[in-house]
Amino acid sequence: MWNKLERKAYNYLREFFREMPYRLSIYSLPSLIAWGEGSYHAFYDEAGDALILSIEEHTKDRYLLMPISKEVWAPTWLYELALATGIRQIRFVPRDYIQTVGEDSIWPWFEIKEEVEYADYVYLTSDLAELKGNKYAAKRNLIHQFARDYLDKNRVEVGQIAKSHRQECLAFLEKWCEERHCDGQGEEKILLCEKQAIACALDTIEELPWRGIYVKIDGEVCGFAIMSPLTGEMGVLNFEKAYGSIKGLYQFLDRECARRLFFDLTFINKESDMGLPTLRETKNSYHPREMIKSFRLTAI
Repeated sequence: MWNKLERKAYNYLREFFREMPYRLSIYSLPSLIAWGEGSYHAFYDEAGDALILSIEEHTKDRYLLMPISKEVWAPTWLYELALATGIRQIRFVPRDYIQTVGEDSIWPWFEIKEEVEYADYVYLTSDLAELKGNKYAAKRNLIHQFARDYLDKNRVEVGQIAKSHRQECLAFLEKWCEERHCDGQGEEKILLCEKQAIACALDTIEELPWRGIYVKIDGEVCGFAIMSPLTGEMGVLNFEKAYGSIKGLYQFLDRECARRLFFDLTFINKESDMGLPTLRETKNSYHPREMIKSFRLTAI
């Protein structure tokens, strides 16, 4: 019997995710809750010691995620799960799983298709915190310009997001969305869905294991970022927004994220580019150390 995955279930479900092996960003439990209260519906059930997850998007398409389990599920088990639930697609299957069990053991049961647009970008925290070397020279230059115009004049405040900052952050987000027409179609529609997820993250910033920082200039929020844990050495930078009209602000915020939000983690997962060229260009400009490929399995 499927149960709605929502914030009140967090304390129960977090035990399943304590040693969660998957490195794709969708498997962050706080993120599943936030997006599940906005752009799609997320559900869970249990099968023995495993947690079974399914997603229903606004198109009414429904698919399974990989079971959250201490055991590696054999393809035959996944096939039986697909038949039992009547949901024939398993999406966001990490490359790590494909390599572990081998494609030859999957083909008799599933068609395998790579979903290129949902590969996650992974960076070393130290790379983004220090921005050393020629490849980051342009980023450092923009931060120097921001420092000259704002930091050196004591106009900037950086702080940890608490629930008391919710209204300020949402007010900034409204202005940020107005610039990008978040109520539109295509990329703008994705931004609208993200806006709903951010509102949930801000609502639960002190209830769930989010970490967030804001940047204020002259007392007004001009950018913020929120992350969530994924594995023991990796976190996900779920949301990162800043006014593009303030030169160097985004680069400054990104560096501060690495220093303040990921200080105890080795890797930063910045999620996928969803096939959007502008996102792809931005993410590549920070020189990812690894791309975690994502696959779709369709039961034969």
